[in-house]
Order: sequence, then structure tokens, then C-alpha cells
Amino acid sequence: MDNNTIQDLIDRYVNISFQVHKKAEALIKNQLGNELTNDQHYILRYIHQTGECTSTELAEVFQVNKSAITAIINRMTDRGLIQRTRDEKDRRVVYLTPTQEGVELFQSAQEKVHQLVESIITQFDETEITTFINTYEKLAQILDNKKQEELGE
Repeated sequence: MDNNTIQDLIDRYVNISFQVHKKAEALIKNQLGNELTNDQHYILRYIHQTGECTSTELAEVFQVNKSAITAIINRMTDRGLIQRTRDEKDRRVVYLTPTQEGVELFQSAQEKVHQLVESIITQFDETEITTFINTYEKLAQILDNKKQEELGE
């Protein structure tokens, strides 16, 4: 590929990536309303899927500072969506689990997000969406590999 083609593809990627990310985040936020922020939704989703986790694990998974996670967790704990439980063997370790209210709010939010995403992906035929998701997963893996290379340098 020549330099002009590469530059054109880079420009297209950056432009569409920004547009898709911003529009998708706005649509999801619209579905969540005032109940949850997008970050709170993603965190509640992760905790719901894993059953329990630590703040450190969340910071690693979401690739943010632990202080940012702590602020979100504090707000979610104050709202009664998650609870903290100290490890009985190592009191320094604090596990985060969803409360019943957190589970119910997550399930309600999931239904709304599911309907939104379904309304989008059903506009593609099955081959298109499967190819897209496979390609997106490949991109995620390439980005993970790139991140690991940077950390190893």
C-alpha cells in the first residue's frame, strides 16, 4: 500500500471511530436515563458478570486509575447498588458485589441496552454483523497485543 492510501485509511478510521463511539455512548446514555452513568453501567455489568471483584481489578480491566474507580464505587455504594466486603483472611482486600437493588437496576438497564443494540444490529444481515464482530474482536486483540508490547518495552 502506498502512503496516500495508508493516510486515507487512517483518516477514515479515526473519523468513523470517533463518530461511532460518541453516537453509541450518547444512545446508551439516553437509554440509561438518569439511573446510571455509562461508566457505572459498565462497572455494574462487570461486577454482575464476575459475581465479585476488587477495585484494583476494575482499574485494570477498564484501564483507568484506581482513584477514578474508587470515586465511582463510592457513589455506587452510597446509592446501595454495590457493597464492599473485606476478605476474612486478608483484611486489606475488599470485594465488590452487587446488592439486590444493583442487580435489579442492572437487569432493567440491560433490557433497554439490549433493545437498542438489537434495533441496530438487525439492520445488517447475519453475515455482515458476524464479519463485523469478528473483525472488531480481532482489532481488540491487536490493540491488547500492542498495549502488552508497550508495557514490555
